Parts: sequence; structure tokens; C-alpha cells
Amino acid sequence: MADVPEPDIPPQLFAALAADPLAAQLGIVLEQVSPGYARASMTVGPAHLNAAGTAHGGATMALLDVVHAAVSNSHGTLAVAQDVHTEFLSPGRPGDVLVAEGTEVHRSARTAVYRIEARASDHRLVATALARVFRLGTPWELPGEDEVVAMTAPPPVPPTMQLSQVEQPLPTPGEGTNPSGEVPPPDELR
Repeated sequence: MADVPEPDIPPQLFAALAADPLAAQLGIVLEQVSPGYARASMTVGPAHLNAAGTAHGGATMALLDVVHAAVSNSHGTLAVAQDVHTEFLSPGRPGDVLVAEGTEVHRSARTAVYRIEARASDHRLVATALARVFRLGTPWELPGEDEVVAMTAPPPVPPTMQLSQVEQPLPTPGEGTNPSGEVPPPDELR
């Protein structure tokens, strides 16, 4: 990615951008935010894996989206996503530390475009995104310098929604499946 700008956003803005309950649930850490730049990381653990044993696209996309939210709001003006086009290029593997960096490509008074890349510990490019936002023109409402930003833990996740590795056997194929490998002629499928 491009040269990293010096961190010069107000600490209250950084705290507001870092207070993302979904990011906390997924173990995504917002590391740096400067005007037009953001970086976050996530270690691929068992809860981030898909059925094939690699980083789930949704987990990888969540990392990209946390960076997208931070970089697009880094100027202190509320911005909301309009479009994110993501390309998955290489699988994240268990234990990989994925680092995503986002940089501003273009910004006007009402829209902005960002490029975000996620790389694995070995520098493999795992995913890239081109993302666009609508800038609302509304400044972030931040506490004053003397006020303390209360950072609280995310609300507890109900047991039915907790991310954990499933240790149950896979269900047996139901009616209409053919685990034997032979495919019947099309007229028998009707």
C-alpha cells in the first residue's frame, strides 16, 4: 500500500471508530487511522474458518469492512457504504495474521472511493476491495478533550449465536442427494 500518514486524527474519533462490537467479536483490532488511511488486523482462528478449513470469506470481508469504515470516516465526516467490490485472491489459513490497509483513492464533498488490501503474515495478498461511500456532510459528534470516551465490552452473545467450532458429525445426505457418485440420467431426476 501507499506511505502511511502520521496518526493525526483526534483520539476521540479513533476511539469511536474502534468501538465496533462485531469487530470485537471477531477479534479484529483497529491499529491505526489517519486522514485517508486505516489499518486493522485479525488472527485467523477456528471461529473464522469455512467448511474447507480456510478463512471464511465473511470473516475476511468483515476485516476489510472495518478498515473501510475507519478510512472513510477518518476525516471526521460521517460516511456510509454504497458499494464494496471484493476479490478473494488467496485463502487465509489457520493462524495467519491478516492485516488490512485502506487508502483513499478519491474524495469529493459527497462521495469517496477507497482501495483496501488484506495480506497474510507471509505477505500473500488474500483479498482486495474497491469501496465507495456516500459522505453525509455531518461531522462526527465527539466528546470534548476533557471528556472520557467510555469503551465498554460488546454485549454478550447468546449461546446460540456464539462462534465456536462444531464438534458434531456432519448430517447424512437426505433425499435427493447422491453420495455414491453416480449421476442418474436427467429424465430420472424429475
